[in-house]
Amino acid sequence: MKSILSTISLLVLIFFACEKESFITGSEAQLRTSEDSLHFDTVFTSTGSITRFFRVYNENNQKLRLSKLYLAGGLASAFKINADGIPGPEINNIEIDARDSIYVFVTVKIDPSQSDLPFVIQDSIGIEYNGNKHWVQLDAWGQNANFFRSRLISSNETWNSNKPYVILGGLQVDTNVTLTIEKGTKIYLHADAPFIVDGTLKINGEKFDSTRVVFQGDRLDEPYRNFPGAWPGIYFRGESKDNELNYAIIKNAYQGLVSEKPSINSNPKLTLNECIIDNCFDIGVFGLRSNIKARNILVSNCGKNIVLAYGGSYDFNHCTSAAFSNSFILHKEPVLLVTDFIKQGNTLLTDNINAVFRNCIFWGDNGTVDDEVVASKQGNTSFLVNFQNCLWKVKNAPDNISSSNIVSNEAPLFDSVNNQKRLYNFRLKEESPARNKGLNSSVNIDLDGNPRPLGLPDIGCYEKQ
Repeated sequence: MKSILSTISLLVLIFFACEKESFITGSEAQLRTSEDSLHFDTVFTSTGSITRFFRVYNENNQKLRLSKLYLAGGLASAFKINADGIPGPEINNIEIDARDSIYVFVTVKIDPSQSDLPFVIQDSIGIEYNGNKHWVQLDAWGQNANFFRSRLISSNETWNSNKPYVILGGLQVDTNVTLTIEKGTKIYLHADAPFIVDGTLKINGEKFDSTRVVFQGDRLDEPYRNFPGAWPGIYFRGESKDNELNYAIIKNAYQGLVSEKPSINSNPKLTLNECIIDNCFDIGVFGLRSNIKARNILVSNCGKNIVLAYGGSYDFNHCTSAAFSNSFILHKEPVLLVTDFIKQGNTLLTDNINAVFRNCIFWGDNGTVDDEVVASKQGNTSFLVNFQNCLWKVKNAPDNISSSNIVSNEAPLFDSVNNQKRLYNFRLKEESPARNKGLNSSVNIDLDGNPRPLGLPDIGCYEKQ
């Protein structure tokens, strides 16, 4: 009896083994793909995209043979495919084991066109098996651009918004040369592309979203489009002078704006009007023995928002520096650090500092910081740091400073803060303690370009409307 049962069991195993090794050939065969469509975010012409993929699943208890997997556009398609390790545009007789799957990888490279506007490239992948046909749709937004690789600008130049600018390997504005960037221009920088200014940078953005000038990384696909540290930053070096940024957005850099050494004339080395510096991995605004004048700027969610070190001269009016821990950056540094020194190895270098902060908010939360404003003096220098009509969060009041009319440790009540979704609106709620607590000054608009009242303005970069 045991012998008969063993024989039957063996036959059953052999049957199922043979079934799995055989091919299903009827039209009732079940096939599924992990995606019905693949979308590629903005792809600049002449540059390749990231690689995306989907899986083709054999849902049957027998092998399935794909007679053909192909790009409908054939060799002329902007898309390229690779299925089960075999490049396209057409792959024949692909075998998928029972209850198994294969990967299909897709890239796209778009040829330049005459269009200044974004355009759509479309194709589809056909999968044929047992007389059936399954489609996966492909689309990509193409964008012509001005491409610069390791470029030196040696004479005055103006950029406009007709096409974006893509910088590879870095860009340098030479000494005594001015680069002017007009409203609405978009600049995308590769991970190896610092934007170096030895001459002068003039940015003429305007208040609407479409007319601001934007600097960001050149990876526009998810999730990379919002990664901090995607490009190095903008660096104003020793001989640079008379730089003025109006309605600029600098985001996702390693260091947003770095201004080194004093101004070589009586003007500020760097003037910032109505600018946003956001999501920079190391520092948002870094002044190193320099001269910066800032009005209506928002510095948000950087590793260190504002660092003014080794002395210098600084004037900040109606600025908001705010940081919250999120999935990209842990808030563990004060949103404002002011020092008269730097350390180079074992050497301490010091210089005089004169810094004034009027109508500013310094706030952070969801992190490990008790004192959001720190002023540190180590040299035998002139240390003049003054805060007027500001709101800050500190456990210990900063040393070495003077202050008046400070709103201390009262939450500014920003309009919305969602750390999980990384959604932030730093405008003020109606009941904010920063409302109508400012010092009247010559600043008659806010970061949105909206008017400020003739009476007491709100503290921070936004005026409640």
